[in-house]
Amino acid sequence: MPKQAIHSKHAPAAIGPYSQAVRAGNTVYLSGQLGLDPATGILASGVEAQAHQVFRNLRAVAQAAGGELDDIVKLTLLMTDLADFTKVNEIMATYFASPYPARATYQVAALPKGALVEVEGILALPG
Repeated sequence: MPKQAIHSKHAPAAIGPYSQAVRAGNTVYLSGQLGLDPATGILASGVEAQAHQVFRNLRAVAQAAGGELDDIVKLTLLMTDLADFTKVNEIMATYFASPYPARATYQVAALPKGALVEVEGILALPG
C-alpha cells in the first residue's frame, strides 16, 4: 500500500527525520505534536497553553490530511506530570465531541524542547 506524507504550514515543522503525518489508505498516523507555535517555533508557557496549542496543531495536520479532530479514533498523550491530567482532560473535551477517541496517557521523564505535553493520534478518514 502506498503511503503519503502529510504536511501543514499551520502546524510546526518536524524537528527530526519524520513527517507531520503519514496517510496509508484511509488511515492517517499523526506524529506527536508539542505546544509549539507554528509561526515562531516557540513553546507555549505552561501546561494549559501547551495543551491548547497541541490540539490546534493536531487539528491543522488532520485538516491537511482531509479530516477533522473528530475523525481521530486513537490518541496517545505523553505528559511530564500526571498532576496535570485533569487540566488536560478538560482542555481535550473542548476540542472533541462524543464519542471520544480511544486513548492512552503516560507520564514520561522528559519531552523534546522541554515540553510538558505531547499528543499523537490515528485518524480514520471516511471511505
